[in-house]
Amino acid sequence: MGTQRGHRRPDVTELELVGGPEPLVVGLQEFDEHWAIVYRDHERRIRDALSPAPVEIEHIGSTSVPGLAAKPIVDIVVAVDDITAEEDYLEPLLSAGYVLRVREPGHRMVRTPQRDIHVHVFERADPAIEEYLLFRDRLRTDADDRALYERTKRALIDQAWEDMNDYADAKTDVIVAIKARARSAAEAEEHR
Repeated sequence: MGTQRGHRRPDVTELELVGGPEPLVVGLQEFDEHWAIVYRDHERRIRDALSPAPVEIEHIGSTSVPGLAAKPIVDIVVAVDDITAEEDYLEPLLSAGYVLRVREPGHRMVRTPQRDIHVHVFERADPAIEEYLLFRDRLRTDADDRALYERTKRALIDQAWEDMNDYADAKTDVIVAIKARARSAAEAEEHR
């Protein structure tokens, strides 16, 4: 999933990409049940770092979808009360061993130095969180969309990507279509 946010990509002037563009160097792996264990370990690490503040933490991205091939990068979303109050969450996350990668309006992303964990921080109730969960839940429950997404990723992963974000952006049309089907299914279910 990487930077797939499901919403408007910020203006270049709004985005601080700490360290600059990075080429995509990891490939897809078959689903690994160990990713859920890695997520739980980092969930505890994040809760401990941000305690006693109330935070919502979810495993997102392809590593959160059983049966889906993924880059071996565990994506996590964290909801905080005030994204502008970096002293409440960014400093504690950096002290817990994460490093800052992205700073943009409404979103921060920290990761492990090994680049195998990406923690996306948003303000509570940011629509991006709902978008992540909508997409994840659709892939968890719909085999056809899960297969479509995996085919798309496999078709793109072998290309040379100067920046991982460009790879993520190349999946946008498929992601938008899958989320549209997820919304339609949810609306149909509400009317039953």
